[in-house]
Amino acid sequence: MSFRLRAIRAFLLLVGFHLMGVILLSAIATVDWLLVTRLFSARAASFEGMVLTVSVLLAVAIVRGLFAFVQAGRLSPVPHGLPVTPQDQPELWGQIQAAAKVAGQRPPDELYLVAEVNAGVAEHSRLLGLLPGRRRMLLGLPLLDGLTLPQLRAVLAHEFGHYANLDTRFGAVTMRGRQALLHTVEVFGKGSTPLHHTIGALYVGYARIYLRTSQSVARHQELAADQTAARHAGRDATAAALRALPVLTAAHAYYLETYPAMGSPLEALPPHGEVHQGFRRLLAARTGEQLALVSSGQRPPRPHPYDSHPPTAERIALIEELPTDGRPDGTVDEPAALTLLRDADHVFAALEARTLSMEAARWRRMSWEDLVMARATADAESWSRPLRVAVARTLRSTTQEADNPTPAHPTVATETQAGKELPSLEEVLDAFDRGLLWTAIADRIPKPDQAARLTGPSARNFIRPKVFDALAGMVHLRLAETGDATPDIAWSRRPGLALPEAWEKAMDDAIDAAIADQPDTTPLRALLAGPDHASA
Repeated sequence: MSFRLRAIRAFLLLVGFHLMGVILLSAIATVDWLLVTRLFSARAASFEGMVLTVSVLLAVAIVRGLFAFVQAGRLSPVPHGLPVTPQDQPELWGQIQAAAKVAGQRPPDELYLVAEVNAGVAEHSRLLGLLPGRRRMLLGLPLLDGLTLPQLRAVLAHEFGHYANLDTRFGAVTMRGRQALLHTVEVFGKGSTPLHHTIGALYVGYARIYLRTSQSVARHQELAADQTAARHAGRDATAAALRALPVLTAAHAYYLETYPAMGSPLEALPPHGEVHQGFRRLLAARTGEQLALVSSGQRPPRPHPYDSHPPTAERIALIEELPTDGRPDGTVDEPAALTLLRDADHVFAALEARTLSMEAARWRRMSWEDLVMARATADAESWSRPLRVAVARTLRSTTQEADNPTPAHPTVATETQAGKELPSLEEVLDAFDRGLLWTAIADRIPKPDQAARLTGPSARNFIRPKVFDALAGMVHLRLAETGDATPDIAWSRRPGLALPEAWEKAMDDAIDAAIADQPDTTPLRALLAGPDHASA
């Protein structure tokens, strides 16, 4: 079957989806009219009342579905997007207008920058998308951070290529119809009554038929949009953009989790504008191999059975089969897409103000270095506290036993006091030297119920990593207090504390010795007393 016939068939099914509600409403109205005018009797009044009630509930569900279908074509507000006019950013708008022209499309009426690795064009469609409406483009600021100018041109042309008529105008209508049906099915999924779910099941079944039938048309549209992008930006730049997008998506997710979010437990944020601008610094500090390594550790999303996008590898292979056009791939000696923005610092700050929640906007601001130090200190205190509390309780218990041989149960006041008067690093090491680590201290470190039944080597191997982290946390706190540990924002790796060279080389082995089955604190004490830490 040709693309034209497949598109027409999908369009007719789309019309049928819309008419299904009208037909159901007409059938319900006809049954109710016959019931009231022809079949009404005094003896069956209660039964007829129940039927009329069910009819009304069914009609409400159907009308809701029709309303959802109509609403799917409307443009909703973009509270977390930054509106940008041609006067604000003429160079960026010039690229967008050029991409729309090559696709034979009109440019958008409005443009919003968003904080996502995404780009898209939406339209306020009318009459199932046959009549044009107001058009809006969403463009992710992280795309401008990570793509070169030719690669951005490819992305823009691809998005407008979705609206190209190609072999028939029904092709673009099919794409809009898929979005409308998915929205309608989501609305029915939120129903609260059994009748609502019953009608929803009917619509879901029809929607599956439509999505299955129109999938080939939708994939044809995607591949054709890739062809449009290749014509506008070049074959190699389009293929490079497709390769870069999943890497940027993974890197951006990693950035948000690792850098801006590090201050969340402290209710702190980096300087104004840096919440999103820091991603640019991460991309500049890391090589392509390092960025690819970030994305390689993430499981790819499971493909949706009705996904309109063919596999990325297939799309790249088809693009690379095109004749060479002599244009570069946009990865070397090409300006970054971010150079299109005027006063980029202001743009980052303005978008940040729109994306932060009201609560987060009131958090204190700290430099990246101070933020790293504050988080590292808070983490070190959290790691070390269970061990220090356990040592404090052990020391108090042994002291009481020495003063009073009669066994006594610790009181609440004793436990509270032990938690406040926490021992120093040297006192912890002294307790280890007395042989208390595996005879008393480890038993007082909190552990899951299933681990509480472990004994002997199994118990020690379970709790040993917690003891290691706690002791390392105490070391970090000591080095931070003396100024020997400095904050390292480390855009090319994970942020944390930079330790003196001697500690970087020998700390892990020294801690391992201190928490061995036969603890030996000498190596760790030597580091504490060494020239790199004379002030200890």
